[in-house]
Amino acid sequence: MIGVGSMGQHHARVYNELTGANLVGIADADVERARDVAEKHATKAMDTEDLLAAVDAISVVVPTQYHYDVVTTCLDAGVATFVEKPVLGSLERSDELLREVDNADVPVQVGHIERFNPVVTALTGIVDGLSIVSVRARRLGPEPDREIKDSAVIDLMIHDIDIVLSLFGETPTAVSGSATREGRHASALLEFEGDRMASLTASRKTQQKVRTLEITAEECFIEVDYLDQSIEIHRNSIPEYIEEDGDVRFTHESIVERPVVHNAEPLQKELESFLEVVETDAIPEVTVSDGLDALSVALEIEREIKADPVIAATDD
Repeated sequence: MIGVGSMGQHHARVYNELTGANLVGIADADVERARDVAEKHATKAMDTEDLLAAVDAISVVVPTQYHYDVVTTCLDAGVATFVEKPVLGSLERSDELLREVDNADVPVQVGHIERFNPVVTALTGIVDGLSIVSVRARRLGPEPDREIKDSAVIDLMIHDIDIVLSLFGETPTAVSGSATREGRHASALLEFEGDRMASLTASRKTQQKVRTLEITAEECFIEVDYLDQSIEIHRNSIPEYIEEDGDVRFTHESIVERPVVHNAEPLQKELESFLEVVETDAIPEVTVSDGLDALSVALEIEREIKADPVIAATDD
């Protein structure tokens, strides 16, 4: 582990629990914190150079502005690398990073955790062959108990951007966005070829935690709840009028399927996948290119938000 802040501590916990991994050591700019977390998981705090000399794989969970330098240092040491999202803070050094990854003899995986949520794993098989019309994603919640400098788009919405891109298998042809409360509540509309669209909302101003995905297809309507890890598929919706005791009422009934989803911690599934990639030298489920595609769309949404005359006027 390099970086054991809020998210990095969870990585350390999961690695320590996995039978396929040995948590060799932990490095962090805050040496005291590294020691505390290392002691908790019966490992040791090390400096980065010594740590990289001792491991086969590493998780990089440091502030985004340090991702490029830390990841390339890991690759120069020949260590397979997992880096949390967003893969970079901007696209300025994206080409350089891609070259470094292409020239490396080890895999690099990006931490878009929702790809490993069991509902998404189940959803992948369900949507195969469907004629998708639109996708609606909501990722809402209250302010966290820690400071997050990134906007709701970069910190929250980017998860749903990645899922939408993986569902459609392409990048959008048009992007628009709007935001309020200094970017802490944001919405975006993505348009795709074939007359398809995706509507995304992310918020840190909502007094209820919501993580949902809705898919409208020609064949059915699908509701996904990431928190409950549940899926409902609505098919054959039939509108009709029913008369009861002289009263006429309108109903709209449909067949509802609830596929079995085997609940599991997404981070555990994600890191298990990374370890399997390292062991088999396979292509990661979420590549650096995937991470950069999601980041590119997120940054385009941010540009659209800043170009909005209402937002601009508010900022002035």
